[in-house]
Amino acid sequence: MVAVVPESIFHMIEENVQATNGPSWLQVVRRSAAKRFADSGIPKSSDEEWKYTSLRDFGSQPWGPAPVAHGEGRWFCPDSHRVLVVNGRIAMGSCSEANLKVGGLDDTELAELASRHLGSCGPVSTETSARTIEPGQHPLADFNLATFEEALIIELRGQVNQTVEICHVLTLDQDKDANFVCTPRTLIVAQPGSQAKLIETYVTGVCSPNAFLSATEVVVEAGAHLEHVRIQDQCLCSTHIGNWQAKQGKDSTYLAYNVVLGGKLARLDQGIWIGGEGCTTRLDGVVVASKAQHVDNHTRLDHAVPNCNSFEIYKQVVADEATVVFNGKIFVHQDAQKTDAKQTNQALLMSPNATINSKPQLEIFADDVKCTHGATVGQLEDLPLFYMRSRGMEKDEAQALLVYAFAAEVIELMTIEPLKQKLEERLYEKLGVAGK
Repeated sequence: MVAVVPESIFHMIEENVQATNGPSWLQVVRRSAAKRFADSGIPKSSDEEWKYTSLRDFGSQPWGPAPVAHGEGRWFCPDSHRVLVVNGRIAMGSCSEANLKVGGLDDTELAELASRHLGSCGPVSTETSARTIEPGQHPLADFNLATFEEALIIELRGQVNQTVEICHVLTLDQDKDANFVCTPRTLIVAQPGSQAKLIETYVTGVCSPNAFLSATEVVVEAGAHLEHVRIQDQCLCSTHIGNWQAKQGKDSTYLAYNVVLGGKLARLDQGIWIGGEGCTTRLDGVVVASKAQHVDNHTRLDHAVPNCNSFEIYKQVVADEATVVFNGKIFVHQDAQKTDAKQTNQALLMSPNATINSKPQLEIFADDVKCTHGATVGQLEDLPLFYMRSRGMEKDEAQALLVYAFAAEVIELMTIEPLKQKLEERLYEKLGVAGK
């Protein structure tokens, strides 16, 4: 089968690879990624992993690279350490502190850190690779690797007391029609024994046809504790195709929360490789889709070693003519005895025209484990709605309160209090209600 690569995308790759400066290892990595993407092309609906999500419209657009622009971030915490990335370029936040180092490949120390985690360019063993996004597994992640302009690198050490906020903004300096692609790449390394909280946000400044093809790699070393909240709240003319992959070391804790509110078409592939004994892992999500949005989340948890616990809760609210896809995989490898893995996917349909495609998967190759998974789809119950309306609440407000209660199970697990409050406000706004 011939790979499909739009001419505009092909030119973006060719120009970027030819113009690449920086360390020699990066040039090798870029060329290798460009070749893999050229061979594979844009995923098609005939690919099982993309069965319910078509990229035909994306593939037919005349895309160009995102221009240099100025933008403003969206922040949740008043005293956070802030990093602003505009159109894939670091605009604010480079620093070097005792417990936190932030910058790009122009920083020698961070470049050395990146070379260990980005520098492998050929097929490698998942068990031994320092890479979290393996070469060739995700075509659009290969496209990101071939074309990103600046890599944002964050190294966490010891106790990081301030919440770290990364805001990725896609914008134009002037309000005009333009089809452009932004390929931000982020590497987060939590060093052994470190503790931190981090918010990663994706928003748009000017509403115009655009595409975010993002990639985030997270390394949680032995004994580290990282809470990581990812929020995608772009305009409804945006395409967002993201890849978020993590690896955990021995006795580490990684709490990952995915909040999806925006995008005309939004797809996220999220995976966590649990590679050290004694790990605790959360992989939770809240999705609110309305109008004609199409939101697709593919998650994967790999239990590769014994004595680890993982918990996954995905809550999805689907209104109007929106479509939501969920594919949640848990693999318990042969050596992963004493694994405790729980997965729950629940969808709330707010309209007869809303669609949910849910596919939980659990594959167990060990025999001494405790694993459960399940999926439920339903509507708001009439009795609670009647009870609330009988006490004077408008229908929209009563529905919004019940929907928030449905989604709150995930939001309440987060420990960043200012974020929780603003997410509640944003959820009510998304549901068309000004307040409680």
